[in-house]
Amino acid sequence: MKQIFPAFPLVFFLFFFQCTPALSQSPTPAPAPPALVPAPPAMAPASGSTDVTAILGKVGHFTTFIRLLKATQLADQLNTQLYKSNQGLTVFAPTDDAFSNLKLGMLNSLTDQQKYQLVQFHVLPSFFSVSQLQTASNPLRTQAGGSDGQFPFNVTTSGNQVNITTDMVNATVADTVYTDKQLAVYEVDKVLLPHGLFVPPSPPPAPLKPKKRPASDSTQSNDTPHVQDDTSDGIHLSQHTLRATSSIVLVLAAFI
Repeated sequence: MKQIFPAFPLVFFLFFFQCTPALSQSPTPAPAPPALVPAPPAMAPASGSTDVTAILGKVGHFTTFIRLLKATQLADQLNTQLYKSNQGLTVFAPTDDAFSNLKLGMLNSLTDQQKYQLVQFHVLPSFFSVSQLQTASNPLRTQAGGSDGQFPFNVTTSGNQVNITTDMVNATVADTVYTDKQLAVYEVDKVLLPHGLFVPPSPPPAPLKPKKRPASDSTQSNDTPHVQDDTSDGIHLSQHTLRATSSIVLVLAAFI
């Protein structure tokens, strides 16, 4: 019994030494799932700088033009066009003062289609810098006329000043609001008005009716009632009276 007890502490120490490392080790954590990367939106513009209404809103005096862009849904259309097309766009934005100078009630009298075309008339379907406007060939096709070029306008220059001439108004490019290699936005002092948008083309003249042929002389003689001439009858009566009197005088002279 005395020999067993001294060996017992040694065995217990060896057992504890072997078990301690296993107990101190913590379990390996499971790998975390990979993070999900959100897909980019299908029709998102390339950058916030190509938002036409946001650019105009920063300036502060294009409220009416911005309202027309949104009401006609052309704001989203232009932003999408900038995202898809490589040709770019040129926008001529009239100020609020320019709209206030229109004839009273003119803007409200337009139909939705006319308002849509009016805003499109202020947009060129390609990018034009100021130097390119000064050397552009007239007339310039606007988006209002489509590929047919139904509603164009002319650009003229006087020194460094750029003027826009339609068949109704003469406007001046007052300032450059924004420009890059894709979008150019210019401030104009008048609302650009195309004549054909407000005044419909006059209808062709009606064909002339054939003239009635004049009635013949014979027809007129048959249809026209005979009017007796009292003067001629009086003359004939006087002649007969004169002849009768002459005869009586001659007879009386023969008997005397």
